[in-house]
Amino acid sequence: MPLSIRWRYKVDRWRSQLAGMFRSDPKQMRPQLCPACGTLVGATATKCHQCGASMRFSIAAASKSLGRWMPQTSPVTYAMLTICCVMYGLAIVITMKVQGFGAPHGGLMNLGRVATAVNYRLGASLPLIYNIRQPWRFVTAIFLHGGLLHIGFNMFVLMDIGPMVEEMYGSARYLFLYITTGIAGYVLSSSMGHLSVGASGSLLGLMGLVLAATTGRKSLEAQSMRARLIRWLVYIAVFGLMPGTGTDNAAHFGGLAAGYLLGRVMADRQPSDVNERKRADLLGWVAGIAVFASFGFMVLKYLQNI
Repeated sequence: MPLSIRWRYKVDRWRSQLAGMFRSDPKQMRPQLCPACGTLVGATATKCHQCGASMRFSIAAASKSLGRWMPQTSPVTYAMLTICCVMYGLAIVITMKVQGFGAPHGGLMNLGRVATAVNYRLGASLPLIYNIRQPWRFVTAIFLHGGLLHIGFNMFVLMDIGPMVEEMYGSARYLFLYITTGIAGYVLSSSMGHLSVGASGSLLGLMGLVLAATTGRKSLEAQSMRARLIRWLVYIAVFGLMPGTGTDNAAHFGGLAAGYLLGRVMADRQPSDVNERKRADLLGWVAGIAVFASFGFMVLKYLQNI
């Protein structure tokens, strides 16, 4: 008995739906943008015909993939802020676990104080002979702080000048400069026998960069930036000379000097071509890997002493 027109239509529609469940239509292929130079290349291309960069395994491609998970504005500055706050919170929790929770002694400077032994285990910078044996401390110390006032002041300075410097040099080179100047500060500090923590060396390094970039320039913008940084330097110098603050002036001077020297040799602008962008990405990855590896060694050392 033949099916009616209505039922034949329903059967054909069910058959099409069932066939669609087991058949995959070819995806529409779209051209790609080279992560290194931004040139439009073919949908199936594995290398850029303009600069030769790999579309999948180059540093630029990895940087672009990582950038999707970062804030669009000043991503490295916010990453540094986050790591410092997380490490301070962790240090406070461990301090409370070891010493218990009580009212701070010694006034405002000891508010939210982290125990010295806790910072020591989390990667504080030590005298040079010890830092040479555990060089990861030159990096981890940048992200540790001694108290609430310490981290509050440093993070305020970071958010005030960090985005400006990151926009000037680009995020990759900014990360390299931030870590390098911090290390330089702790090299000088540890050579003088100090046990120290804090991002101050890196922050003074950023100030040194901008001072070098604006020296000799007479534009209103350059003069405004220079005056703003000189005010910060005066505040920090006065605070460092006050008794009882525990300020590591050696780390400050080391970071400032390193920043100024790097600012004299490095162009104070974003990478302008493919080769500069590749070098900038490489510097950023070197600094990022150094941070990751340093925290890895810190964790291993911490677990060994439990």
